[in-house]
Amino acid sequence: MADDHMFANAAPTAAVNDDRALIADLDAKVHWLSAWTIHNANHLRESRDGLKVGGHQASSASLATIMSALYFSVLRPEDRVAVKPHASPVFHAIQYLYGRQSRDQLQRFRAFGGAQSYPSRTKDKDEVDFSTGSVGLGVAITAFASIAQDYMLAHKRMDPGRQGRMISLLGDGELDEGNIYECLIEGAKHDLRNTWWVVDYNRQSLDATTWDSMFLRFADIFTAVGWEVVTLKYGRRLEAAFRQPGGEALRGWIDECPNDLFAALSFQGGSSWRAQLLADIGAVKGVKALLATYDDDALAALMTNLAGHDLELLLDTFHGVTDPKPRLFIIYTIKGFGLPFQGHKDNHSGLMTPSQMGTFQAKMGVPEGQEWEPFVGMPRSAAVYQDFLEKAAFNRRDRETTPARIELPSAEAFPRPTGRQSTQVAFGKVLNDLARMGGPLADAIVTTSPDVTVSTNLGGWVNQRGLFARDHRHDQFRDSKIASTQRWAMGPKGQHIELGIAENNLFLLLAALGLAGPVFGGQRLIPIGTLYDPFINRGLDALNYACYQDARFLLVATPSGLTLAPEGGAHQSIHTPLIGMAQDKLTYFEPAYVDELVEIMRWSFDHMQADDGGSVYLRLSTRAVDQPERALSAAQVDQVIDGAYWQVEPQSGAQLAVVYAGAVAAEALEAFEQILEDVPGAGLLAVPSPDRLHRGWSQAAAARARGEGGSAHIEGLLGALAPGARLVTVIDGPPATLSWIGGVRGDRVVPLGVDHFGQSGDVPDLYRAYRLDVEAILDAVAAALEG
Repeated sequence: MADDHMFANAAPTAAVNDDRALIADLDAKVHWLSAWTIHNANHLRESRDGLKVGGHQASSASLATIMSALYFSVLRPEDRVAVKPHASPVFHAIQYLYGRQSRDQLQRFRAFGGAQSYPSRTKDKDEVDFSTGSVGLGVAITAFASIAQDYMLAHKRMDPGRQGRMISLLGDGELDEGNIYECLIEGAKHDLRNTWWVVDYNRQSLDATTWDSMFLRFADIFTAVGWEVVTLKYGRRLEAAFRQPGGEALRGWIDECPNDLFAALSFQGGSSWRAQLLADIGAVKGVKALLATYDDDALAALMTNLAGHDLELLLDTFHGVTDPKPRLFIIYTIKGFGLPFQGHKDNHSGLMTPSQMGTFQAKMGVPEGQEWEPFVGMPRSAAVYQDFLEKAAFNRRDRETTPARIELPSAEAFPRPTGRQSTQVAFGKVLNDLARMGGPLADAIVTTSPDVTVSTNLGGWVNQRGLFARDHRHDQFRDSKIASTQRWAMGPKGQHIELGIAENNLFLLLAALGLAGPVFGGQRLIPIGTLYDPFINRGLDALNYACYQDARFLLVATPSGLTLAPEGGAHQSIHTPLIGMAQDKLTYFEPAYVDELVEIMRWSFDHMQADDGGSVYLRLSTRAVDQPERALSAAQVDQVIDGAYWQVEPQSGAQLAVVYAGAVAAEALEAFEQILEDVPGAGLLAVPSPDRLHRGWSQAAAARARGEGGSAHIEGLLGALAPGARLVTVIDGPPATLSWIGGVRGDRVVPLGVDHFGQSGDVPDLYRAYRLDVEAILDAVAAALEG
């Protein structure tokens, strides 16, 4: 715990009118309920599989008092909080005391249908602001939520009176996560405000004790990007001891004490503290007399009186903040505080034994058989606590509601680009035309991109709608009358949030924007994010996190595949279609033609607002193709959305079909026209969404297993073919994206696709080398028919 700086505790604030004795009582109950919830799950509830349930008693104990201070006094109804994953039991215990969580949920903690292991917006019954679990992501999203709040306020899409602080409660181990520092850089660009990160600085991670003096490095980093850093190290009992003769020597000893030694002594207790202190500084004048004023238990309590366990200090500090500047609170705590394994290096997954729990229960004054009673064993009547909680500011917050639906342009009015072009260019034209048309949809759209706005064809939209910033900023090129295609006005009315080239930030911002309506009680946003398709991988954890929270957004990934030919293998995505198919709450489309894309975009804007909807991923291409001369009927539109349609219908009982998705449409069509001479009656199946098609098949199979009957869209399409027909599938992506179709009826499949890293070249060379060209499709047809 080496410490080169002196940190003064915040002074008490006269404006604080909390009944602190009641908060202290409730804090003790929070410690009890969180520990008992975990104990019940591991030792009392029936275990059918013999697996350890877990629950992190030590990590909960270190943060409990900080959370009590916040939830029982500091938080306003407008504030939103991301809770440290391992403090989930503390969060649920606090909600239980407020009457916002049920006993049944606590009793089923980490069991099916019960309170979740880590706070979850979609799985928990009590109201979770931001899901946490994959460490670091729940921290960073609070910064992007603050930016989203500023956007909502500037666009008058929420009540200004509901502006709150975005607060993250994090473990010090989470400060090792790189996405946090990517987020800090973006926050500095966007003049971040109303953001608190509160660090449970217990100096123990999953595997070991953390490095000494790291808090100094953290403070340097955050200060450099404009944050106010508040370090709280000592509780007031220790501060009082430091003012006694020998106290300065005691402070100096603690400041220089290595983290692992401090942790070990915290576990060993008062006699070990005394022996170590006397050996190291006992000869210093006043130290021996100072230590003699404490018996062993009192000395242990004194030496573990760190700031994070001093309720009065925490309340004064938090209430003393009156400005919106972003703050990092580094608050010293002891992992497992108050539990028999406090400070032990193995306590991360440690559990109290039944015997230890019995001792703890007696210490907490909880009668046997009344462990779940909210206010039993407390010094005041239940009515006193209930009245206090009912009047607490946090309890005045409204339940989240679903924002009103945004009206979409009619099918006839929706933009429809024509002529030979790529799906990427067509996407940009649709947005540009929507911006020009105006209306509720255009006003609700907010776009963002990690420094690839122009190269993903968002430039026209930004020219129309501008860049977002809280304050107006000058465009020097425009002011200097220098010609540029980018007329990007920047100010509060802008509808594009430009990001640096960090994909984690993109997905976290999309998550925050996609949740902004319900989280802030305002109008819905329609977020659209663009990036190069291969770089989905760089932000995949954050994408999964966004979907897990059921944030709603449109992800446009372009360019994709080998069609980005000269850029080489690092920019040519291979396996992203399989990500799109596997990711829950994300629907993947890969249209070949503009008319398909237009219908998919119309459906996407509706799906993002549906109660059972989700986010959408469009895998687009820079490859221009000739557009078919056709007008899709309503039935064909439905088939496009369901995932597939016959571009050329097969004759009844046909023996062969060519199946394709995306940018290989031209090769598939040319090869198909050649094989008709030898295989008349064959069919050409276009698959704009392998994901929707596969999902429909899986759902139909599950329904039949439940005895509900029904069939899938793909089953109906393939019904036109002869039993045991041959299928040749082709996609500029992994062959498995389409090869599963052979399993629908047991048809033989010869799949073509990309399963090796690409390289530089032009499309003809690469398609020939990776067997996506016409000749490869014809060879596959021959192989299929020979079989």
